[in-house]
Amino acid sequence: MEILNIIYITLAACVALGFSYFQYYVKSKRSGNQRLILFILRALCVFTLLFLLINPKIKSVVIEREKPDLVLALDNTESIAHLHQENNLKEIASFFNKDEEINERFNVQNIYFGSEISTQDSANFGAKQTDIFKVLDDIKSSFKKNQNATILISDGNQTLGRDFQYFNASKNQKIFPIIIGDTTKFPDLSIAKLNVNRYAFLDNKFPVEIFINYSGSKNVASRFLISKGGNTVFSKELNFSAENRSVRLEANLQAVQLGPQTYSAAILPMEDEKNTINNKNDFAVDVIDERTSVLILSSIAHPDLGMLKKSIEANKQRKVTIKYANENNINFNEYQLVIFYQPNNNFNEWFEAVNAVNLNYVVITGTQTNWNAIHKSIPYLSKNTSNEKQDFYAAINPNFNQFQFEDIGFADFPPLQATFGDLKINTDFDALLYQKIEGVNIEEPLLMMVINNDRSSVYLFGENIWRWRTKVFIDHQSFEKFDNFIGALVQNLSSKKKKERLTIDYKSFCYSNEIVKFNAQFFDENYQFDPNANLQIELENDHRNTDLNSRFLLRNNFYEVSFNTLQPGDYNFTVTEDDSEIKKSGKFSVISFNVEEQFSSANFSKLNSLALKNDSQVYFPNQLQDLKKQLLKDSHFSIIIEESTKSRPIIDWYVLLFVLIGLLAGEWFYRKYKGLI
Repeated sequence: MEILNIIYITLAACVALGFSYFQYYVKSKRSGNQRLILFILRALCVFTLLFLLINPKIKSVVIEREKPDLVLALDNTESIAHLHQENNLKEIASFFNKDEEINERFNVQNIYFGSEISTQDSANFGAKQTDIFKVLDDIKSSFKKNQNATILISDGNQTLGRDFQYFNASKNQKIFPIIIGDTTKFPDLSIAKLNVNRYAFLDNKFPVEIFINYSGSKNVASRFLISKGGNTVFSKELNFSAENRSVRLEANLQAVQLGPQTYSAAILPMEDEKNTINNKNDFAVDVIDERTSVLILSSIAHPDLGMLKKSIEANKQRKVTIKYANENNINFNEYQLVIFYQPNNNFNEWFEAVNAVNLNYVVITGTQTNWNAIHKSIPYLSKNTSNEKQDFYAAINPNFNQFQFEDIGFADFPPLQATFGDLKINTDFDALLYQKIEGVNIEEPLLMMVINNDRSSVYLFGENIWRWRTKVFIDHQSFEKFDNFIGALVQNLSSKKKKERLTIDYKSFCYSNEIVKFNAQFFDENYQFDPNANLQIELENDHRNTDLNSRFLLRNNFYEVSFNTLQPGDYNFTVTEDDSEIKKSGKFSVISFNVEEQFSSANFSKLNSLALKNDSQVYFPNQLQDLKKQLLKDSHFSIIIEESTKSRPIIDWYVLLFVLIGLLAGEWFYRKYKGLI
């Protein structure tokens, strides 16, 4: 307490005593105990009031013990159940959670994981994918400010993501793997990988690539076969040995029926083979009878051209042809969509030809675009340009509703480039993306759609879109999100179907370890997107006696619903809009595949590599006491004791207010009792 406050409190005591003495010993004529009691009560009241008015700050020393974190990363995937390690994992978790010495030294936290960290508080071993690298990286990010020990309790069998054996822990993090599951390598035949295109064309052959592995030392003969509906469509005799442990096969199968077609691949098991689940693999292809042909017309060579071709052809239903300005005799009837890349004067006759066959088109402009040529062929579009180049960033229009698309991170994309100038559009348009220049959103579109009568056209006012695709890959380690966006654009423009009020986007088949997702759009009577629609979906599978209902949730310019627990089989679905009673039905298939059941033992090698890379060692369930001793003696995990001084104003002590009220009440009641009031 400060010296000045002590002086003030002393003065307050003197004032209180003086005031009370004057009132009861000088001014008052009362005597005896009554005067003394009243004197004491009044002096205490005055002093308490003055004490509160002075409001001194009381300093106190607070000692805080900051314990390091002990993170138990618990494998919650189906492979743990497949290897019968559920009880082992729970017992290990219980050991560290209940140990008094461990809890005295650490803040123990349980984290359950599959493909990502789960929010649940207990294990159910239902996760269908394992991404150990991502889990370790998430822990690294979440606990980067504090010292922490991460105990990874897993079989080490990863099915997704980057290879975890090369993970680098932070300076605040130490990783201690505990291996659960039998590490013994049993003789095993397995289908390691199976590659097949999602689409095939009717009456054509499609390739299937199969990799088969063998772990063992003896010579083994087996037979691989592919069957459909109980009929074998491909077979091959195979031989394995200690020197010949892997075989690559390629089967060319005939597509004879439209729609999703399911096949079963199998390698006949050895006698007494421990794990026969990984000997089988079901797969499917969607057989179609037509392909969308897209033509790209350009006067220049540019990276955007190859990027567009790869992106569009990511969907095997589509084929892209690139032609240049010097080519003649183009048959536009062979195509469903034309992309004009940076038009110049040579494009005028091409625009006329496209208009003659009533094709939809895309126009992409840039730094080498001739805007006079564009205006001549598209009268409602013009731009007064200069030789100065300008960067244009993207800002999404959340109200765009012509077709479904996902925001793939447009706001973070690198800029597109075009010439500086005033863009004039003398027609109605719907912008997907607006221009953003130097951080300022402007009303001019960067990507827009124009619909005139029964024709649609799309305009992108900038080049170097290849940078967008690259950015998506950097962010997601896949081009899929960008390719899906381009695919939705192409699908909408190449379709000549009459616009429907209810549209559904879904996959005709998926695998049992995938999430089944449906996207939908609903339009009002004026074909404007309706954000207030009430959409629900009903799934039926008579064979499995399955009947599921769920409602769609609004996601910007579309509705979405997903299912992640569907059993293999064929499903029928009906989507209904409640208010209008508009319905749409379809069917899809869920193909049996459980990647978590492909393993016959724990992966000692990778868990040991992870430990060695991070200056640690692996442990087994019978070495928990050894790990406990290591954790307790490791100076890296010392408890940090912090001493701090805290000041608290006396007015925050509400008890003094009640004391004052009590003193005043006490004096009043005493006076009342003595008849002095």
